[in-house]
Amino acid sequence: MVSRVLVTDDEERIIRNVKAMFSEMDDIEVVDAQDLTSIVDFVEREKLHLIITDLRVPKMGRLEFLKQIKSMDSELPVIVVTGDESIETAVESMKEGAFDYIIRPFEGESLSVAVAKALKMRSLAMENRYLRKELESHYNFGNIIGNSPKILEVLLLAGDVSRTDSTVFVYGESGTGKELVARAIHFNSLRKGGPLVAINCAALPETLLESELFGYEKGAFTGAEKCKKGRFELANSGTLFLDEISEMNLVVQAKVLRLIEERELERLGGSETVSVDVRIICASNKNLEEYVKKGQFREDLYYRLNVFPINIPPLRDRPEDVLQLAKSFVSQFSEKMGKLQLRVSKNVENILFSSRWDGNVRELRNCIERAVILCKGDMITEDHLPISLVKESASSFDHGKDRAYKMMNINLPPEGISIDELEKHLVLQALKKSKNNKTKAAKLLGLSRGTFRYRLEKYAHN
Repeated sequence: MVSRVLVTDDEERIIRNVKAMFSEMDDIEVVDAQDLTSIVDFVEREKLHLIITDLRVPKMGRLEFLKQIKSMDSELPVIVVTGDESIETAVESMKEGAFDYIIRPFEGESLSVAVAKALKMRSLAMENRYLRKELESHYNFGNIIGNSPKILEVLLLAGDVSRTDSTVFVYGESGTGKELVARAIHFNSLRKGGPLVAINCAALPETLLESELFGYEKGAFTGAEKCKKGRFELANSGTLFLDEISEMNLVVQAKVLRLIEERELERLGGSETVSVDVRIICASNKNLEEYVKKGQFREDLYYRLNVFPINIPPLRDRPEDVLQLAKSFVSQFSEKMGKLQLRVSKNVENILFSSRWDGNVRELRNCIERAVILCKGDMITEDHLPISLVKESASSFDHGKDRAYKMMNINLPPEGISIDELEKHLVLQALKKSKNNKTKAAKLLGLSRGTFRYRLEKYAHN
């Protein structure tokens, strides 16, 4: 990560000296400003990591200037470099929040050492601020991004059930955000003061899953050197999230069913009964009804768990949410990596919107993280996207264009045409031919119902 250091001094010579000092460091970028307006603009608009200043700012006292900077960003370190050897000035500067006070001429590596310490502190402060935001916002419904009807329905259902103690079953393809919904339900429930314990049933071998869920006594098996509580006990008075529950074997399923019915368990190798009060939220990307029919999942347990089902739609069925999600990820990763707030080019927006996203929100998130890492300027372009994604988008566009030309022998008039007007005409014509049936209209245009709805809403106000 490149640290941006602002140097402000009324002597151009001092600025040149500081720039020269850090010129060979690839991880430090030095910028300069000599008037109050420019300095304030930098602090407000740029992501600065450190200010080095002599505090002599026109039309403002030294300490007043320092106060203003700290009021704008209290965690931004300021190193005061001055020829004033007054102890009183140094003490006052430190009281107003200066990180360090260095007298010119610099002795040895005093400035370099101070800069290194200040940048380390700034980095830790930014990381802590990011983590605080994560803790405060990561587990609420506001973090489930999207305005499509399907995702709004998910939010409404999750909001309703969070106020109850009912068992919830979250369905959805891999990468759609099932655990995010589960966590949001827990942290908006009466159990939010209790623990949320998660376990992925597909990530553990069958022999370990049972001991992880129910715990074991000392000597229960080879290697059991001490008593260990299972996930059910650890989640007592809170919520247990069972992800990919379709991968749970029948033996463990029987024990889980008993626990749900009796609210008690026995650890492996033990005879003592342990009472537990746990809310269960489970998730799967499989069709559990098919598993029941094949005898791979207990029917009685299925109906115990499937009290309140919530289906999260795949991203391809809600394309209107893609750009909103992408911009949110850009903002998150820009802040996390200490970069300027990046913009997304129009061409990238078109590529993101037209892609299938078989990996759903997780795939989109990974794609944006990669783009933010690669972007060196202030705008994400197609050069920062995976080549496969760009090629897929181009191929999809060409295929659709060729098919349209075969179906419609359109001759471009000399004065040209408006693509938006043509698209609007086709959308409205499809709606008319289908007698306002949006599903049929979408099929006429080779679109998903979600994409067609997005197009229709786009032109509804034009």
